[in-house]
Amino acid sequence: MEAYLQTEDLAVGYQGRTLIGEISLAVQRGRIVTLIGPNGSGKSTILKTIAGQLPRIGGAAYLDGEELRACSRNAIARRMAILMTARMDPELMTCRDVVSSGRYPYTGKLGILTAEDRKIVDESLRRTDAEAFADRPFQAVSDGQRQRILLARALCQQPELIVLDEPTSYLDIRYKLELLTILKRMVREEDLAVLMSLHELDLARRVSDTVVCVAGDHIDRVGPPEEIFTRDYIAKLYHMEP
Repeated sequence: MEAYLQTEDLAVGYQGRTLIGEISLAVQRGRIVTLIGPNGSGKSTILKTIAGQLPRIGGAAYLDGEELRACSRNAIARRMAILMTARMDPELMTCRDVVSSGRYPYTGKLGILTAEDRKIVDESLRRTDAEAFADRPFQAVSDGQRQRILLARALCQQPELIVLDEPTSYLDIRYKLELLTILKRMVREEDLAVLMSLHELDLARRVSDTVVCVAGDHIDRVGPPEEIFTRDYIAKLYHMEP
C-alpha cells in the first residue's frame, strides 16, 4: 500500500540546529502511526515540523506524492488537519462554531457557510458523538468533550491525514478511551491516515498499527506494536532500571 504521508531523511530542530535527523516515516490511509518516547525526546518537534509549524532543517516530506513545500497552505489544509496539545479557549463560541471553523479552507475569507458546509458540520459532530453538546459554549464543556469537538473540527476539513500531538492530554482514562475509540473508528470508516504522539504506552499499544520510537537524537525503532512493546526494549527506550 502506498504511503499518503512520507518523509525522507527529514531533519528537525530549532534555530537551524538539528535535533533529530534521518527521519523516514510512511503513513498509509486507513492506518494509525504513533510516536512514542520519553518526555523531551522530540515527538512534538517532529509533528510540528511535518505540520508546517516549525521550519524544516533538511530532507523532504511528501503528501500524496507531492512535496509539501510545493503546496499552498490552503491546499495542505484541505488534505491535512492538525490537533496539537495547546488548549484552545475561544471566547463566545459554541462547540458548533468551533467545528464550523474547520471549513475555513473551503469558505474563503468571509467564512460564510453554505448548506453543504452546514451538512458537513452536522456529520462531523455525529461522527465524533458530539451532537448532544454542540450548541453549548465551548468554554463550558469538559476537557473530554472539548477534545471531541476539536476532533470534529479536524474531520470537518475533510482531510486525508490527521496529525495529533498528545490528543489524550488533560483527559481522565474514560475520555482517553472514548477519544481513541472514536479516532480508530474514523480511520476505518473514512480511510484516513493518522500520525500522532502518545505518552500512554498501553493506549499506544492498543490503537496503533505502527509504532515509531523517538530516542532524543534519532529514530530508534519502527514496527508493529507486538514487536515494540517488549519489556526489555521499552525499559531501554525509557531508560528504566532493568
